[in-house]
Amino acid sequence: MSDNNEAGDSTEATVGRGWRLWLVLILLLLVAMGITARMLSLYVEDQAFLQTQGDERTLRTVQVPAHRGIITDRNGEPLAVSAPVATIWADPKMMDLQHVNIAKLAILLKSNKQKLTAKLSANRAKRFLYLQRQGTPELAEKVRALRIPGVHVDREYKRYYPAAEVTTHLVGFTNLDGKGQEGLELAYEGWLKAEPGKQLVMKDRLGRTIKHVREVKSAQHGNNIELSIDLRLQYLAYRELKAAVKAHKADGGSLVMLDVKTGEVLAMVNQPSYNPNDPRQRVSSALRNRALTDTFEPGSTVKPMTVAAALMSGQYTPDTLVDTSPGYLRVKRKTIRDHRNYGEIDVSTIITKSSNVGVTKLTMSLPEGSVRNLYHNVGLGQATGIGFPGESSGYLPYLNKRQVVERATLSYGYGLSVTPLQLAQSYLALANDGVMSPVNLIRQKEAGKPVRVMPASVAQDVRVMMETVISSKGTGRRAAVPGYRVAGKTGTVHKVGRGGYIDDQYMSTFAGLAPVSNPRLVTVVMVDNPKGQEYYGGEVAAPVFSRAMGGALRLLNVPPDNWPDVNKQL
Repeated sequence: MSDNNEAGDSTEATVGRGWRLWLVLILLLLVAMGITARMLSLYVEDQAFLQTQGDERTLRTVQVPAHRGIITDRNGEPLAVSAPVATIWADPKMMDLQHVNIAKLAILLKSNKQKLTAKLSANRAKRFLYLQRQGTPELAEKVRALRIPGVHVDREYKRYYPAAEVTTHLVGFTNLDGKGQEGLELAYEGWLKAEPGKQLVMKDRLGRTIKHVREVKSAQHGNNIELSIDLRLQYLAYRELKAAVKAHKADGGSLVMLDVKTGEVLAMVNQPSYNPNDPRQRVSSALRNRALTDTFEPGSTVKPMTVAAALMSGQYTPDTLVDTSPGYLRVKRKTIRDHRNYGEIDVSTIITKSSNVGVTKLTMSLPEGSVRNLYHNVGLGQATGIGFPGESSGYLPYLNKRQVVERATLSYGYGLSVTPLQLAQSYLALANDGVMSPVNLIRQKEAGKPVRVMPASVAQDVRVMMETVISSKGTGRRAAVPGYRVAGKTGTVHKVGRGGYIDDQYMSTFAGLAPVSNPRLVTVVMVDNPKGQEYYGGEVAAPVFSRAMGGALRLLNVPPDNWPDVNKQL
């Protein structure tokens, strides 16, 4: 009996264990099925949410900003620098448009909540949206303090121009992305531009960097450029030119100042100008660098070159007499006139009185290509190769034997076109005893290879002749600089319109050098269409030359060569 009971108990225990085993297996199967179902649910239904949350807690590769190269003057004064600013952007997919600080964000961005939320809603499918660029560091800190998910603040650089409109035609400006658009910013884009780096970082769900992991790519800052200009002379030239353009109600003007020995540009200014720090002032009429892009007929300012060609022929000396009677000359159908009948005058007086008849007679007595060839050799009618975008090459015609009238008018500056820089470059030969150095806007460690274009004796003779223009008998008396000997030449030409020359519009010019005993500077002043009774180069451009040249010589500590002898006076 007992054996039967034991057998029954054993059977029941076995059945009980089997039932519990199946129960555990079923429960495990249900748990596995539940986990599988949940995994499928998360993968299918919540994939986007989980992906977003994962992205917010993962490693990111972020850009490391680099600053653009600095542009300075020859003395290290900054002309273009990159200042750190803030870029505020949003990830609309991450944005909670009901966040309590949305209204505060809108106020910081100088907007309102309705406009901001509407903008974010319209771009909900995007992962990147600019809210504000080039904000101040203070604004960046205030935005960060709001701790709004999806709103990010990055650092970038904004281009700033300390000298503003004084150097803008040379330096130019960049766009919002830091790419050069005008001037040297455009010409040297490849040299100045920066290459941002990359860094692997860990960020939290609010987009804040919590750990820098490693550098992926180093940031490459742009290369610096040192210009040849002297900011002191640039300010001086700008002030004098602007005052003259305003006083004569002119359409514009240019001034170029060159170093005689090196050919470097020490000052180059234009009117009208604009402030590159204010995009609203960037109107097309003010953008171009007129000293390099605008051409005009140089008029009487090239007469010294014509006289130089005559001296180089060996037929003439400064004392050779030329009969300009009766004050006019008929060349085929054209009558060439002087202001009055100067009679028989020497070659030097041709320059002093700016005689059109005199230089025409000189030209007609020379081989037909003599004057034109010298014009070409001193750089007229061809680009200077200075590397500035949009530089004009001007125009210097080839003339055949039958173009007699054109040869005559070419001798006194009509029928060709030059830029103010080309005209200044041509005067380097007269200032430097017949030798020209290449002109440069970038400061050079060594002067470029000089080229001789005329004998030293010819350049010296013409320089002395040009000095008489500044005397009481000349047309450029107002170009005189106290304490210094000055040589130069005035020029006044009619402007050219669509239908030919305009009777009541003029280009007033003065080109000169100082001090005559040992020339240091060449300066050209051009004033476009001065209004009023004064329009001659000796009345409009010469006074600007005097003030700019005088100030520059004193700033550069150039010794006077025409100072009164105090001992003789006593």
